[in-house]
Amino acid sequence: MSSLSRRSVLKTAAMGSAAAVASPYVSGAYAAGTLTLGCWDHWVPGANKALDKLAKEWGDKNKVDVKIDYITSQGEKDKLTAAAEAQAGTGHDIMSHRDWNIRIHQDKLEPLNDVVEGLIKQYGPISPVAEYLAKIKGTWRGIPTTVGSQVKPCCSRFDLYKEHAGIDVRDIFPADEKKWDKAKVDSWTWDKYVESAQKLHKAGFPVGLPLGQTSDAVDWVGGLFNAYGVVMVDAKDNIKINSDETRQAMEIARKITESMSPDVFAWDDAGNNRWLISGKGSGIMNPPSAWAVAKRDNPKVAENCWTHPVPKGPKGRFVGQLPQFYGVWQFSKNKQAAKEFLTYISQKSSVGQLVAASVGYDLPSFKSLYDLPTWNEVEPPKGTVYGYPPRGDEQTSIVGAPARSEVGAQIYNQAINTVMISKFTQGKEKLDDVIKWAEKELEGTLRA
Repeated sequence: MSSLSRRSVLKTAAMGSAAAVASPYVSGAYAAGTLTLGCWDHWVPGANKALDKLAKEWGDKNKVDVKIDYITSQGEKDKLTAAAEAQAGTGHDIMSHRDWNIRIHQDKLEPLNDVVEGLIKQYGPISPVAEYLAKIKGTWRGIPTTVGSQVKPCCSRFDLYKEHAGIDVRDIFPADEKKWDKAKVDSWTWDKYVESAQKLHKAGFPVGLPLGQTSDAVDWVGGLFNAYGVVMVDAKDNIKINSDETRQAMEIARKITESMSPDVFAWDDAGNNRWLISGKGSGIMNPPSAWAVAKRDNPKVAENCWTHPVPKGPKGRFVGQLPQFYGVWQFSKNKQAAKEFLTYISQKSSVGQLVAASVGYDLPSFKSLYDLPTWNEVEPPKGTVYGYPPRGDEQTSIVGAPARSEVGAQIYNQAINTVMISKFTQGKEKLDDVIKWAEKELEGTLRA
């Protein structure tokens, strides 16, 4: 076993042939033997069972003994396991990878162009965030998974928004995109969000958006920055943070911060969930996990939750996305079976089972699959998570893009965007000084 520590993995992260398949899926007669998977351990109770079922179905059909080990992400154990296997050159055939890990292990991962391009041929365009993270120098080193992949749109208490801010989010975003009225949808802007946040704060039910250095915080701020056209580093290594767009976005962030509890700067990724479930919060930006727990722990809150797109800015409407991926190690002893299995669990019939098992939390990277019934059917109230998949003009984004992925990884992992807000609002530093600090930090990412 490797003696790699969590710190060394995070340091690395900071620096760091099947033919095209036609639907329906057709088994390859050559798949045989044993196939081992190291998979992220889902935190939605019972969600792992859907993948177990699919593995058994495929394994029985192809005479392959499929063995799955579920590895928790607590303490970064899944990343530590992947790092140890990559270093040792032995382990599972397939390994799941979160956020930037495909880039980290790209030299140890099998090319998967044949699999991914086959799926694109079937299901159409793939998420640009998934492509940014897993397509390295023209080669797909990972395949986007449904399991664990997420976006972070608004989850709002529609009763509180209507009573205290005069906004009916269910009327703006009904559970049928065909009924969305463009004028109403366009009215949901970051300026409107600020105005409503101020009213909700005054009424004693503030919104809760984390501002620490964890992914939930980095992602929602990234969406805000993109909505105002902020670019930290462009694709040609030019530092662009010193701009009017940055100043506009930071002013919006300041106003939102003033309308929230000051402890948002200390929240981990569970902080916003707890805030909504407690009944004190009027809205968060998160996958449906908070709503799912509220169904069990505080049903009255769950009954009044509505998930819908994030606000729009001058440059558009951007929601933070964190896809997960499966990679096939180059040292795998059953590469062809691995590709066959990954193709099988990426078919719409399989994806539908995975989405249903996660109560709508898991999100495929193909927009053409957003018509699956789960998002319409789960309740209470019915339609509550219909607006979870990006619909209408909502685009996915990730902090760090469009910089080279090795630079983007550092920008993301150092949480430069949320630290800027902390310095500006909590540290009371002048905005120009904060921007100068960010420029120096970004110069460091380029040097590294």
